[in-house]
Amino acid sequence: MKILLVYPVFPDTYWSFRHALTFEGKQAAFPPLGLLTVSAMLPAAWERRLVDMNVETLDETDIEWADMVFISAMIVQRESLEEVVRRCKALNKKVAVGGPYVSTSAEHLADADYIFVGEAEETLPEFIVDLKLGSTKHLYEAAERPSLLETPVPDFSLIDMNRYSAMNVQYSRGCPFQCEFCDIIEIYGRVPRTKSNAQMLAELDTLKRAGWRGLVFIVDDNFIGNKKNVRQFMPDLVEWSRQNAFPFSFITEASVNLAEDDALLQQMQDAGFRRVFLGIETPVEESLKEAQKGQNTRRDLLESVQKIQSYGMEIMAGFIVGFDNDPDDIFERQINFIHESAIPLAMVGLLTALPDTQLWRRLETEGRLLQESSGNNTDCSLNFVPKMNETRLVEGYKAILRNIYSPPEYYKRALDCLSRFKQNRIEPRQTDLIKDLKAFVKLILTLGIRDSERVQFWTYLFRLVRFYPREFAHGMTLAAMGYHFRKITAEYCK
Repeated sequence: MKILLVYPVFPDTYWSFRHALTFEGKQAAFPPLGLLTVSAMLPAAWERRLVDMNVETLDETDIEWADMVFISAMIVQRESLEEVVRRCKALNKKVAVGGPYVSTSAEHLADADYIFVGEAEETLPEFIVDLKLGSTKHLYEAAERPSLLETPVPDFSLIDMNRYSAMNVQYSRGCPFQCEFCDIIEIYGRVPRTKSNAQMLAELDTLKRAGWRGLVFIVDDNFIGNKKNVRQFMPDLVEWSRQNAFPFSFITEASVNLAEDDALLQQMQDAGFRRVFLGIETPVEESLKEAQKGQNTRRDLLESVQKIQSYGMEIMAGFIVGFDNDPDDIFERQINFIHESAIPLAMVGLLTALPDTQLWRRLETEGRLLQESSGNNTDCSLNFVPKMNETRLVEGYKAILRNIYSPPEYYKRALDCLSRFKQNRIEPRQTDLIKDLKAFVKLILTLGIRDSERVQFWTYLFRLVRFYPREFAHGMTLAAMGYHFRKITAEYCK
């Protein structure tokens, strides 16, 4: 059996980081971890190939080679997913489709031969047995959420690591909170399940043996969702990092209550964590309560951010406007909070109702749903009727973007962020100095010579070198990311 695994195109958004990736000569931020895990679950005798359409072209010869095509996608990849299905069916290939989008919107993919709803650990083994028996079904739906203790090490051999900015691994699935707009708890549940310490270290060993050095993204939607298990894992991760001379730095996602746990923060710093994404959403308490995000109302959000930053970890955060309880001055309040928090990578989006979420169901009951979400909450579109005037909401949203990604404001936040770090941050070893130098030259040519905002860049660079020389590499990364956000903002706010 020949299996072609295909990852559809991820469109150009704030989350694609395309304009920043060009400086380091990369095509995508991360490889498709779900498909790499699926590959590792297939029978050893089966042949398999991977085409990540974000780093290479899907050719007709790739499809013709395969006996069956496996595709996984998120909702934002829907158009590319549907096109891949059409191309494969036109060549009379069997198509199996799974992933987060399918798990909430399976009814839209009738052309696929096999639909997988839920997690592959539950559905794929059943499908493989049925395939051998010649008794396959159209729909395979997970009856329960599986343990991750038998999940194999992803098949990293399928990818060319040089095409990606970072590698990724997964420790847990699920989140204990109940945010109304979130589809994670609908797909993966509210009881976080984790891999064992041995599993995680085996995945890191695999990446290290494959020659990877640098950034590793622990992709959990809430890394500290199961705090008991995380506390048991972190000492082993710290020791592994020390014994291996810190080959990786880590980034992850967590809830704001991470700021309450000094011991865990210290362990994360000791292991080499460099960035944490937080779902802050809004400084407006009434809107947080509306979104059932009570965990963010029980602490001072600015103090929480500064606490995590003091452990040498940059905060990247999500913000939302469009809640029913947003006041008239929500746009100014978001801008002020982002400025005071010194969060350079502030990902602000319009509220969107994702399929099968609590928000989707509430708005449907209220007769306010307009259409299915595109999966991109930053493209200035709405899929429901907001309480605030729609034009005012969209224009206010654009005003936030123009402000926070303007060079003076962005560079100020970047420097303020760097000022909050302690001086004992851990850097990954064995970086490629030649590649780093090439990236730096590209950055200087683009931001320092060709760009219309080059004066702001040179001012930033001077201050970076003068006040934070030990954070020079990090500061250059932030400059590249700011350039990407500025380019995307210009496209959205035309």
